Amino acid sequence: MADYDFYASILRFVASTATRADARIAALMDCLDFAADTVDAEGCVKVPFDRRELFARALAGVAAFLQERILPETIGEGNKQAEIQVRWSIDTSLDAVNQILRAQADGNLDPVVVVFTPPPSL
Repeated sequence: MADYDFYASILRFVASTATRADARIAALMDCLDFAADTVDAEGCVKVPFDRRELFARALAGVAAFLQERILPETIGEGNKQAEIQVRWSIDTSLDAVNQILRAQADGNLDPVVVVFTPPPSL
């Protein structure tokens, strides 16, 4: 199994940055915490049928957060390794959204097992 520690850490970091005063935001962040735990344990994310929309929104939010806030900082610092990891995390989050939405469109009622590409070797 590939080492997805960096990605799990990113998911936890994003989940920890949000204020959970609103129930919807809290549910989205809970999805990220659950995803991080599953990534650590199994190297993938298992998305229950009834939580697909939440997971897709949460992971799209991760990609947006990384692209808008974190990527510019890593580029500005000239940290190529961090830039590669952040870009991979953005792509991975968006690919996960695609996998979830594709299963939804196909009418698949089973949990979606989101499989990741191998992380970059640095």
